[in-house]
Amino acid sequence: MDVKGLLEQVAAGHIPVDEALLKLKAAPFEDLGFAKLDHHRALRQGAAEVIFGQGKTPEQVRDIAAAFYARGQKLVLITRLAEEAAVLVEQSLPLQYDKLSRVGIVGELPEPDGLGKIVIATGGTSDMPVAEEAAQTAQALGNEVTRLYDVGVAGLHRLLAHLDDVMSARVIIAIAGMEGALASVVGGLASCPVIAVPTSVGYGAAFGGLAALLSMLNSCASGVSVVNIDNGFGAGYLASMINHMEGK
Repeated sequence: MDVKGLLEQVAAGHIPVDEALLKLKAAPFEDLGFAKLDHHRALRQGAAEVIFGQGKTPEQVRDIAAAFYARGQKLVLITRLAEEAAVLVEQSLPLQYDKLSRVGIVGELPEPDGLGKIVIATGGTSDMPVAEEAAQTAQALGNEVTRLYDVGVAGLHRLLAHLDDVMSARVIIAIAGMEGALASVVGGLASCPVIAVPTSVGYGAAFGGLAALLSMLNSCASGVSVVNIDNGFGAGYLASMINHMEGK
């Protein structure tokens, strides 16, 4: 709910006090029986609640998204959205669906209002689904994104060819599987915060991303933080928060 807009309409005499009171009574959440929707998330945290599609039925995803959209949420972000659910959602809502990242966006992307740009770098092409989850999330939250894909340490010159992007970024998301060395390399080059994302890409001893996670946690480069394995959404969200923080 846009509480500020509601109060402005009351002050301007466009909405009676009793009607506004009724709208506020529906806060702070809406109970759908199978889900309790946090309509005040944007007011509290600056970004609306995001739908995690994995584990939900297509009908549940549709109904949750429709409820948010009906209450005036201009953009509804859905992560880990199965293609089957996307087909159902787009029958009744203006859905943009990215098959690679499994991200769905109901509504229109906002104009970028972040203070700088977010650079997203991957070790390999196989890391792109996680990278696109981060990129789609960051764009949905109002950020300019630069993608540097397949610039891993097996061919370091590929990353070095984009030093201008690395040096001018306000936040960098470094995404890699295997041994996860990309985050340390980027952290040693950049002057901005680096968010490392280990992916589950790799052979047996990669242990589904655990090897990359431990490498990134033990990075000797300063300014590197780490999110969970394959958590592109978490990285994109955190990068957006950093990119919207005013400097002192």
